[in-house]
Amino acid sequence: MKQRIISSLIMLPLLAVVFVGGRPLLAACFLIGVLGMREFFRAFARAAARAKDGGARPSHAIAYAAAVGLYCIELFAPQRDALRMLWLFLTAALSFLHLFGPGKRRLADGMATLTGIVYICFFSYHVALVEQLPRYGRMVWLIFLAAFGTDILAFFTGRALGRHKLCPAISPKKTVEGAAGGFVGSVLLCGAFGYLFMPALLAHCLILGAIGGVVSQLGDLTASVFKRNLGIKDYGGLIPGHGGILDRFDSVLFAAPSVYYYTVLVIPMTA
Repeated sequence: MKQRIISSLIMLPLLAVVFVGGRPLLAACFLIGVLGMREFFRAFARAAARAKDGGARPSHAIAYAAAVGLYCIELFAPQRDALRMLWLFLTAALSFLHLFGPGKRRLADGMATLTGIVYICFFSYHVALVEQLPRYGRMVWLIFLAAFGTDILAFFTGRALGRHKLCPAISPKKTVEGAAGGFVGSVLLCGAFGYLFMPALLAHCLILGAIGGVVSQLGDLTASVFKRNLGIKDYGGLIPGHGGILDRFDSVLFAAPSVYYYTVLVIPMTA
């Protein structure tokens, strides 16, 4: 636990990038997306090395090209939503065309490639989208308050009060009590942020805290499902006590799109 706490404190300066926002945050999202995909695909490679049938072998080249393309759209044509749809089409098409390449290619290769791009690169990209919203850019903080608040409160609540297993087949250490504590922590932190910095949107901050308290844990469990099926404990060892990039940001991957789509679809309807 001591190592986990120290690692969390070491990561606190990273929130300075969120405070600065703009291009530095965009660059950080790109870096997290690329490193996360690299970890994800390496996990598939390790699983493939153990599998008798060869397992899935996703394409690093397609994934990195897709990441560059997505962030180029954000840099040079951020208002062109049609380009994002084109990006999604080309990403899916290239992932499928990967099956046509030399050597023995399998359907799982294309599916793993597309999954890594959408799940990691595209989902994390929503952090930058939230920060760049004209009137609601500060809502980006709710992503991290919900994700990290849920994770930290769930961890300590689970250690103190955990008795009933939540999903033992997926993540044996998670408990119902921990999940409840994480949910409450997310609501309280997002509510406090709304009260202090966005009082006109306090109700929405509380709702997003509740949504974030659920989806953040779903993101964590999703990462655990992948790890269990790939036969690994952690995605990497970049962050002591936490594993790799994906082990730390798995909750953010689900929280970021949730905050973005709620903000652009729901808040304007109530304004």
